[in-house]
Amino acid sequence: MATLQSSSFLNPSTTFSRSIQEQQDLMNGCDYTNRIAQQLISPKYHVMNNIVPDPRAVLTTTKQLYAIKEAITDRVEMHKNIGEQRSQWNTMLLISINCITLAAATMTAIAANMSSTLLYFAATVMLVIMNRLQPSQLAEEQRNAARLFRNLLNQIDTTLSIGHPVTTSDVKIAMENVLALDKAYPLPLIGTMLDKFPPSVEPAVWWPQQRRRNSINIIQNRDDLNGWDGELEEEMRRVTRILEEKDQEEYIRLGKKALKLNKILTILALVLTGVATIGSVFVGWCCSWGVVPGALASIVNTIQHGGQVGMVFEMYRNNAGFFKYMKESIESNLMEKDFERRENGQVFEMKLTLKLGRSLSELRDLAHSYSSCVIL
Repeated sequence: MATLQSSSFLNPSTTFSRSIQEQQDLMNGCDYTNRIAQQLISPKYHVMNNIVPDPRAVLTTTKQLYAIKEAITDRVEMHKNIGEQRSQWNTMLLISINCITLAAATMTAIAANMSSTLLYFAATVMLVIMNRLQPSQLAEEQRNAARLFRNLLNQIDTTLSIGHPVTTSDVKIAMENVLALDKAYPLPLIGTMLDKFPPSVEPAVWWPQQRRRNSINIIQNRDDLNGWDGELEEEMRRVTRILEEKDQEEYIRLGKKALKLNKILTILALVLTGVATIGSVFVGWCCSWGVVPGALASIVNTIQHGGQVGMVFEMYRNNAGFFKYMKESIESNLMEKDFERRENGQVFEMKLTLKLGRSLSELRDLAHSYSSCVIL
């Protein structure tokens, strides 16, 4: 199993909320602008490059971030509702196809007629559609999308509540994240639907490929190295190797197995219903050709869609994507040579341990033990 297990993928436990007075100030404009201006000249803040942001520009970017927040809230509800709908599709289609198949098998066993052939044909067509769409996988995609949009919503709430003025960089990063999530988990079924039987298993990617670090213009009481040192950097490098070589590869391997099983069950179910359809036409020669394949097809269909093999594949693909995301987050910090532009090292390490479901001491011990194993 994976070395680093995540108990809560990209889902922070604490969400900051703005007060009613702040929202009223934002609507009024003037009070909020004056308050931001007071923050900018406050002695407890250090302003990079001695540049004080224009309060009116800050007000504009704050309004833009609120607009993005409203759009994300709508997307969360939309993905949640559609996910529930597609989960119901899986149950409805599974029950319908099995009932039709078993009814056709019963009719074939009792008497040879065209009704059983038509029922088998209808079941085969419905099964082709169901195997093409993989409703359980579609539902899992929307559940993941809703969760990740909620996480993005929490990040925006944090940005609005943490105290520093909103910049155009904050707005740009939020927009990029929204568009990347829209691309990673599309809602339409025609044209943009994800390939349910890809030629190779790749980790899910829901973040911008060229992610830019949020450069906060106002910094409060930070050391020169911003919480980083040589030991922490080396620890993070070891963690990236563990994430890539152990956890990510483990979930990709499991995803390949789930995908292979899903393909086998898909082909087998269609072959069995096809044989049953043809067998029902020639039932006078051998009754078993119209009955046994139909019964077996119901069993295979129940294993595939009742067991939600497509959902399991999507879960493994997203887990692999999570570890890839964490790996790239670490690398983006280490590649940034300007320590002030990095996320605070101590805060970043704590967030990493929480997302991976480990304590600080456990993560450090694991990094050191892995380094020792590599040396040996």
